Amino acid sequence: MVLGSDGEVSDMLNLTNSASKGSSGRVIPLNKTLNALLVNLYQIDRLRRGFDPATSHVVRTERSDSTSPQAIVNLFQRWYSDLGLVGCSSHSGRRTFITNAARKISTVGGSLRDVQSLAGHSSLQTTQRYIEMNAEAKRRVVELV
Repeated sequence: MVLGSDGEVSDMLNLTNSASKGSSGRVIPLNKTLNALLVNLYQIDRLRRGFDPATSHVVRTERSDSTSPQAIVNLFQRWYSDLGLVGCSSHSGRRTFITNAARKISTVGGSLRDVQSLAGHSSLQTTQRYIEMNAEAKRRVVELV
């Protein structure tokens, strides 16, 4: 999902319907830092004996060259626990991303519809449920009007 038609790492993630919930497949722009790290990983992987880009996976475990969604959930649970973070889950990063994107999208000429599209939600109401309130921002906006 990270390779373009030219066989090189793309600056977009092509998330297929089969890799997402229902029919929420979409093309997601990659952060420049993440893209550079994926390019580096790909260059290293190409040197491995028997490397096949069609079957290679970015997320791997020490036991397997691919992993299941549940293994990812377990990894996040262990990482958060090791860091002493209570109440966090594998979904926490998604919630944080959507909240931060919603707060910043207007600075680049976008709207909540763009955040909805990035999240793969069919309903804007679903996206809105992910967005955390900010009491300080509410206070500041009242002072502006």
